[in-house]
Amino acid sequence: MRLRILLGDHPHTAALKSGAITSDLVQLDFADYTPTNKGFKPMVRDGAFDVAEMAIVTYLMAKSYNKPMVLLPDVMMARHQFRFAVTNPAAGITGPKDLEGKCVGIRSFTTTTGAWLRGMLANDYGVNLDAIEWITFEEPHVAEYIDSTTKAPAGKQIMQMLFDGELDAVLGEKSDDPRVTQLFPDVAAEEKVWLARHGVVPINHMVVVSQQLSDTRPDVVREVHRMLGASRAASAGKSLSFDADAMNRSLALITDYSAQQGLIPRRFSVDELFDDVTRALR
Repeated sequence: MRLRILLGDHPHTAALKSGAITSDLVQLDFADYTPTNKGFKPMVRDGAFDVAEMAIVTYLMAKSYNKPMVLLPDVMMARHQFRFAVTNPAAGITGPKDLEGKCVGIRSFTTTTGAWLRGMLANDYGVNLDAIEWITFEEPHVAEYIDSTTKAPAGKQIMQMLFDGELDAVLGEKSDDPRVTQLFPDVAAEEKVWLARHGVVPINHMVVVSQQLSDTRPDVVREVHRMLGASRAASAGKSLSFDADAMNRSLALITDYSAQQGLIPRRFSVDELFDDVTRALR
């Protein structure tokens, strides 16, 4: 069976994408999207792939609108988020609370990095997210979501607006440019404290399969999961590994944050994010 698949270039996908991991059951036709997140919208809106890497917040939102896809327990990307928050020094932002009353840019309000950072700002640093003017540049992947943020003027670029002082801060981007400063000056220290408090490494991307594939060919879904696992095993030591408990805790927290921020209408349990076929693979 031939499957159209969207996967980014990661250490743990290299063996699969090179053809080193093979199957007697399936053949994989890899879609070419650079960056990979450009393929998320066609997957959510048009079901463009049988298997796809997917931002976890996009998946949560898609599930809220009954999009026909289901989560696989395969983490593609996870990282601490603190380095993805930068400010214009002229804005006088010396800590997270100073973001209140400011204009903060973000590529889209629904990005997973943005949801993680807003959750951290609100729950760990007491920031009133409603006191920030959010300036966005792209529409949500999920068309049904009503975005009430302020849209940046056409043609404007997010980092240039920060450099020019039209934005006070930006979430979701990192920069070593001397014209910006880190919101969190000691990123490593913040990561250590946050990890000790929550015991969670934030998941950004996982993998989804079409609901039709899961419903009609559970054997193929299991084979895709096996192949992803074999590719990860081939990259031992080169990529972050998640056991079921670590994955579940990260999923539970980002689901909480997404519900708090109105990205989804209610909190899902972790079990709800899978179906009977994929839940058994955890």
